[in-house]
Amino acid sequence: MPLRNGRALGMGMGMGMGMGMALAALCLAAASAHGQVLRCTDARTGAVTYTDGSCDNGRQAEQVLPARSPEALAREREEAAQAIARKEQRLREEAQAQAAAAASAPTPAQPPAPAAPAETARCAQSRQQLQSLLARPDRSSSSYGEQLAAARQQMELDCLGPQAYGELEQARAQSAAPSGPVIVVPPLRPPRPLPPPVQPPRPQITHCNVFRCYDRHGNTYPR
Repeated sequence: MPLRNGRALGMGMGMGMGMGMALAALCLAAASAHGQVLRCTDARTGAVTYTDGSCDNGRQAEQVLPARSPEALAREREEAAQAIARKEQRLREEAQAQAAAAASAPTPAQPPAPAAPAETARCAQSRQQLQSLLARPDRSSSSYGEQLAAARQQMELDCLGPQAYGELEQARAQSAAPSGPVIVVPPLRPPRPLPPPVQPPRPQITHCNVFRCYDRHGNTYPR
């Protein structure tokens, strides 16, 4: 596409009407800041160009956008700036309204935490049943011990929960099991006294000289 004065856009005859209208709109938008816009039509080829200056010789000129005064251009720029400012203000107000609505929205209610096993009605009932058995005056019956053990076991299960009750039973089983075979160590006997060392008989010295002595068997000893 030919350019003219750095801002003109041209259109060939082979281009569709829709593309031509789009390029014309872009040309008008780009040239509106400078004043008038002329459409130049080549009489020989029918090629159309747009410019904010003047058409070449041999081209038919048609004014598309009239020239505007500097005051009109300044007014349009001011109106555009005001429109942008109003849009930004509206976006800020919408964002603030959304934030305020999110802050004032009620917090969803959290489900209540499950009660501890020791705080349940089943635990209180099992504890009451055990207390009733302990307060009975007739404790000499053969089934009293079994009833008391069953009531105590049921109370522990209801008040501790299945997991804690299983850990308690495991600890009881480990403490009741023997740690290993019993080994009987016999007492130690006191050591026997050693016999006194045998002292060799003292030699019977018969005579001595300056350096050594002699016994009766001819053995020598240092003097």
